[in-house]
Parts: sequence; structure tokens; C-alpha cells
Amino acid sequence: MYVRKRRRPVSEINVVPYIDVMLVLLIIFMVTAPLISQGVKVDLPKASAQPIEQQDIPPIIASVDVKGDYYLNLGDNQEQAVDAGDMTALVQAQLEKAPETPVVVKGDGAVAYSEVIQLMVLLQKAGVPSVGLMTDPVDNK
Repeated sequence: MYVRKRRRPVSEINVVPYIDVMLVLLIIFMVTAPLISQGVKVDLPKASAQPIEQQDIPPIIASVDVKGDYYLNLGDNQEQAVDAGDMTALVQAQLEKAPETPVVVKGDGAVAYSEVIQLMVLLQKAGVPSVGLMTDPVDNK
């Protein structure tokens, strides 16, 4: 005759389904997080008012003046204003040649903040990963 043993209840929790749910939530957050943030990413310096280290590659300097005209230190005529489309194309072409080229924004002190932000958005559209902000040193006299 066959005697059947009674099974003891298992007191352990199966955590595999919880791990699966956690990984799905992680993927959802990773996909939606970039869509939520707005604005332009700027890498701020860690130290205050320290000059940027000189590199072998000269930086691309994108400027905006009081009237809102854009200038670029690339090309033959650097004193002529550049429209937004040409600026994006020129910066994108330069970054394709040398992707490690630093990009610096030079804005007039009297220009509206929104004009500087528009310039940074143009640079972001051109594929610039991060920009620096150019300032004049303060005279302590």
C-alpha cells in the first residue's frame, strides 16, 4: 500500500516576479525620462572663474550680439552675420571632421537671455554635446 506524505507549506517568497516587474518599470523610466526634461543641457564648471585649459584644437566660438545676430569663428568672413540654418550646418560639418572640438558661446552683456538660449538650442540641434560660456575676467582694482 502506498502512503502519501503530507507536504509542508513552503515559507519562502518567490521574488522572481517582483524582479521582472522592477526591470519593466526601470525600462519605462529610462525611456520616458529624456522626454520629460526640457531645456538645454550645459556642463557647468566645477570651480568658479577658472580659465579653460588650452587644448590642441581651437574651440568653435558662436557669438550673439545686442541685435540678436549670430557670428561664428569658422569660415573666411568671420565678421559677417550668419543665419540660424547656416550656423547649424557649419557647426555640424566641423564636428563631423573633429568631434572632440570644444564649443563656446560668447554673448554680449546687454543681449537678452532668450537670445543666448536660442543660440544654445541651435548648437544642440547641430549635435554639440556640451557648451561653455565665455566671459571677460573681472578687474579687481
